[in-house]
This record gives sequence, structure tokens and C-alpha cells, in this order.
Amino acid sequence: MSANAERLRDPQQRAERATRILDVAADLLLRHGYRRVTIDDVAEGAGIGKGTVYLHWKTREQLFSVVFAREVLYAMDELRQALRQDASACLLHNFARAYFLAITNRPLLRGFLLADPHLLGKLTSSPDTARDERHGSMARDYLNLLTEYGLLRDDMRPDEIGYAYQATFEGFLRAEGDASADGPEQRADLLARTVQRAFESEAVIPEARLRDLAAATVTLLSDLIDADRAESGIPEG
Repeated sequence: MSANAERLRDPQQRAERATRILDVAADLLLRHGYRRVTIDDVAEGAGIGKGTVYLHWKTREQLFSVVFAREVLYAMDELRQALRQDASACLLHNFARAYFLAITNRPLLRGFLLADPHLLGKLTSSPDTARDERHGSMARDYLNLLTEYGLLRDDMRPDEIGYAYQATFEGFLRAEGDASADGPEQRADLLARTVQRAFESEAVIPEARLRDLAAATVTLLSDLIDADRAESGIPEG
């Protein structure tokens, strides 16, 4: 067995190499777009042979799909860290603000969520149904939690709020390319104010209950992150 093949059998070496491949692929996709990036380009950038890339991912589409899945996972983990640092991040307007910034700070993720054909090419027509269902289920569970805690307006059903919230959030994302001189922080603040006034109740939640809600939301995000990582085979770290 060659030394190269032996290294691929070692889990840590394999994970490190997979991470390097994904890093290179993400950089090339951001700079050149899906149509212009080949496996040869990725292999050259990672300093490995083309065949080694295929030992990790069987097709070009599979590799690039995992690149975008990792971007989503990173944003989810950023949300989770925000919740662990500040319990009030579980409130819908703060949650929206943190997620908006996580996306705008990751152009690849923004392109993925908005189905940018330059970045994604034919990947835009190949949705991950299982992942979409998981994320949709998590969003519904989160809104149901907010409803249970009396934090959403009571003249709309949670599914109605979910639809209107998603449309509002995506509208802010789509408008980002035509944004004014204000920076992303200011636009995130505007999104938070819009969400708070449109969808939240005026209830004031006690600190202990707020911490309980934040912990429950962290659990939802952790379950989602674990499931996404397991499905995509994304290395830890």
C-alpha cells in the first residue's frame, strides 16, 4: 500500500485533507463561479492529485454540494454560539439579526440561499430534499416554542408568521445587492426592528424562562447541525 493511500486510511489525516479540499473549492467557487471551476482546479489548489479528490467525493456536483452544506452548517453554528453567549438571541428579532449577518458575511451562503446561478450553476436545480425538510421542521419547532412562551402575536397562526417572516427575511437578503451606503449591521438592525414590530407580542419574559427558551433553541440547532454534518460527511472543526 502506498504512503498516500495509508494516510487516507487515517481518520485525522483524511479529515484534514477533506477540509483543505473544501476550503480550496469554496475559494474557487467564490472567485470564479460553478461553471468555471473543475476538479483539476481544486486538486491543484489543494496540492493533491485529482484522483485523491475523488476518493472523498465521487462527483464534482457532490463536492460542491458539500461546500454549500458546510456554509449552512457554519452559519447555524454561529447562531448557536450567539445563543450560548446571550439568551436574548433566542427572541425572533435577535435571531433574525444574527442569521442575517451570518449569511451576509458568507457570500457563498447568500448565493446558495438565493439560488445564484453564477455561483451554483445546475446545483440550483438539484435541491437537497432531506436537508430542506430538516431545516423546515426546525423552523416550525422554533416558532412553536416562541408561541408556547407567548412571544409571538396571537392574531396569526405560527405557520402564517413563518411564511411572512421567511418572505421578509429573504426580501432583505435579496435587497442586499442594491443596499444603500449603510453597512450590514445597520441593515440587520432594520430587519430586527421590522420583525419585532410585525411578528412579536409585547410580552416581557422573565430571565429564567428566557434562559430555558434559549437552551431549548440551542438543542434544536444542535440536532440540526449534527444531522447535517452526518449526512454530508463534513469534518469536525
